[in-house]
Amino acid sequence: MLLNDPPRSIVAALRSATGGDHDRVDTAYGGFDLAAPDSYRTFLHAHARALPAAEDALVAVPGLPRFRPRTPLLAADLAALGETMPPPLPFTLPAGDAAAWGALYVVEGSRLGGIMLARSVPDGQPTAYLGARHLSGEWRELLGALDNAATLAGSDVWIDEAITGARATFDLYRRAAAAR
Repeated sequence: MLLNDPPRSIVAALRSATGGDHDRVDTAYGGFDLAAPDSYRTFLHAHARALPAAEDALVAVPGLPRFRPRTPLLAADLAALGETMPPPLPFTLPAGDAAAWGALYVVEGSRLGGIMLARSVPDGQPTAYLGARHLSGEWRELLGALDNAATLAGSDVWIDEAITGARATFDLYRRAAAAR
């Protein structure tokens, strides 16, 4: 980066650098038929191996914006199907606060996809987890806070660490889908 170059946009950098990771997760979960009860149950189990691990890691990081955990909603959906939560996969955030911001971007970004996926679930099936949308303005506020944190850090190294955290979180979800 030259002295007069503007800093990279963190959101644009995350989207660009993790696009392939996102695609791999979409492919890993694309085989689930959410309209079929057994497949939907398996889909929820896969998420239950990833989400609690990611949320627990994020809760342990001071200075992150508060987020509304969805693990209780996922547990409630599984309980409504007569299922219990499986043990979560091991997950450790990469070092540094920036990595936690990248992980938070992935975890909270998954709410956006969940809303679209919820439309595929038949009436009568529990969808508290997939239907847990952002409150009005919440996603924009998170992106603004992420941008502000990157600006305060003022380095491409911080952005690279955030990308590393996002990639690790995408990989957690991919591993969870594969652990059927």
